[in-house]
Amino acid sequence: MNIALLKEICETAGAPGYENRIREIVLREIKKLADEVSVDKMGNVTALKRGKERKKVMVAAHMDEIGFIVTHIDDKGFLRFHTLGGFDPKTLTAQRVIVHGTKDIVGVMGSKPVHLMTPEEKNKVTQTVDYFIDLGLSKKEVEKIVSVGNPVTRQRDLIEMGNCVNCKSIDNRVSVFILIEALKILPKKIPYDIYAVFTVQEEVGIRGASVAAHNIEPDFGLGLDTTIAFDTPGSRPHEMVTQLGEGAAIKIMDSSTICDPRMIEFLKQTAKKNKIKWQLEILPAGGTDTAALQRNGKTGSIAGAISIPTRHIHQSIEMADKSDIQGCIDLLAGAIADMDNFKWGI
Repeated sequence: MNIALLKEICETAGAPGYENRIREIVLREIKKLADEVSVDKMGNVTALKRGKERKKVMVAAHMDEIGFIVTHIDDKGFLRFHTLGGFDPKTLTAQRVIVHGTKDIVGVMGSKPVHLMTPEEKNKVTQTVDYFIDLGLSKKEVEKIVSVGNPVTRQRDLIEMGNCVNCKSIDNRVSVFILIEALKILPKKIPYDIYAVFTVQEEVGIRGASVAAHNIEPDFGLGLDTTIAFDTPGSRPHEMVTQLGEGAAIKIMDSSTICDPRMIEFLKQTAKKNKIKWQLEILPAGGTDTAALQRNGKTGSIAGAISIPTRHIHQSIEMADKSDIQGCIDLLAGAIADMDNFKWGI
């Protein structure tokens, strides 16, 4: 596995609406892997690989990561912010972030010291409004670098832990990596046209994929995204959603999509045929680009998703198993190569 590339992709900043840095890496990596490469007005990157027939398969992996945007600089140089995507506020305490102003500058998420909290404050559920960003600079120095509207991202390097990788932005940079790596191992001749789309602004409402699917009008859609692995202490079997190391997850449904039973069955058969370890996923809350793939073309598409089990999702760090990642690469490539050998009934 190309850990160096995965590390670069995960560590690179790209909050929703500010995906330019990660987009440059994607363009660098795919330029020799597709027949056509384009960037639309919204910033989605599409790599088109022509197949033998003109049916369209759209595969989507979003480039953006959860982050923040600066909303205010106070008299002492502390920053207030608004979230871009969903955060569990309690995970922000004393975490390092990077503010992307005229240059990148490291800050710390600050809040009231526990020693000074009243009993009521200690028992209160923490909110994002309880935090500020401390840059260690005066207001005058801050304003030379930072402006209202600058994006902010988490600061965490990728490390390997056992058979896992641990970093900020595993959601969804691991899927960006998987889509690139799958394109590398596709056979020269594939049955249908493949539109590999690296989308923007998924974390704030599946916005980029909606535009791309409307433009492409796919016959088949495959979403690539992380999903919850709640296989940690305190979880009950019916709550786990997925488990790390138990294989690529084939989505049945989430809060925004009920996957097409034909696509679910096709992915199961593909996994079995290629001896790829797999598990099923039902996610009670949370949606992915799969929703846009399924319903944003004029006649919709036969849609499903391959999900990467991930612990500590939407926190300061996230963790995925390398064997699951490789399984997702193999399942995606196998599905694309064999899509014409299934009885779709269309």
